[in-house]
Amino acid sequence: MLRYGRLRPGPRLFRRLALMSVVALSLIIITGAAVRLTGSGLGCPDWPTCYQHRVVAAWAFHPMVEFTNRIITIWVVVVVALTTLAAALRRPFRSDLLWLSGGLVAGVVGQAVLGGLTVLFKLDPSLVMAHFALSIAILADAVVLLYRAAHERVPAQPMVGRQLVWAGRLMLGLLCLVILAGTATTGTGPHAGNAHARRLPFPFHATAEFHATLAVMLIGLTVGIVLAAHQSGMPLGVQRRSRLLLEVMALQGAIGYSQYFLHVPAGVVELHIIGVTLLWIVAVRFHLGLFARPALDLSRRPALDKVETVPSLAGPA
Repeated sequence: MLRYGRLRPGPRLFRRLALMSVVALSLIIITGAAVRLTGSGLGCPDWPTCYQHRVVAAWAFHPMVEFTNRIITIWVVVVVALTTLAAALRRPFRSDLLWLSGGLVAGVVGQAVLGGLTVLFKLDPSLVMAHFALSIAILADAVVLLYRAAHERVPAQPMVGRQLVWAGRLMLGLLCLVILAGTATTGTGPHAGNAHARRLPFPFHATAEFHATLAVMLIGLTVGIVLAAHQSGMPLGVQRRSRLLLEVMALQGAIGYSQYFLHVPAGVVELHIIGVTLLWIVAVRFHLGLFARPALDLSRRPALDKVETVPSLAGPA
């Protein structure tokens, strides 16, 4: 009788793929910022090719920077596709993980469309802002997927009071506004991605001050969350994650003010992008940690991670 093997991803393998998705999506945000900060946004002026009918970039700085970012984009596509396939084949099957994985696919497709439009419209700042905002949304999806992949699918039980839950939601909403204001500040600043790209019709200093005001409000709210978590005797995990959130936020604020007073050097701006990526991951994880779900036992390799041999439907010849 003929036999064939089928790979059945188990919880541990799927969680590793979810982690790879978080890393890949974080990396594409950071390298995308490097493209803009080096003025390489139109290093490959065509889409999907680099230049006219040439797929590979010429051996020059700006084309290679842009082309490298496109190569990393391909890696992101592969990782997301593998994660979604693993979610469909995972045993035991969970529809919540498949829906979240499908969100990654939809986001990456949207990124490809926005990326192409950004190139075709010569780095229009509104498209650049939309591109970054979608990147942040996809990263949030990946962080939630990673968290859910390590926990049972049961209704979440709040570990803190209702006031702190709402404070956590307000913190995430305010952080979104801070990030959007940051993209608007970039759209008015000197780093357009190309010397000929147009800018948003707002004063740079006024936009930067509005962004900083929102950031100060965010830090103040987070300080209140940390104090409330400690004074009310919240679980140690909630307290630890709240401190980490405040520490990353304070570091990000210091980098932000430094880049402003140093007249926005590209290297410090890149550090700021790395910081906002890390801050977003920590903030989403903090909010998820306000609710309790039983953790999966991923310490041992389950039998379903192995290759199963299934009899073929074909009978003897």
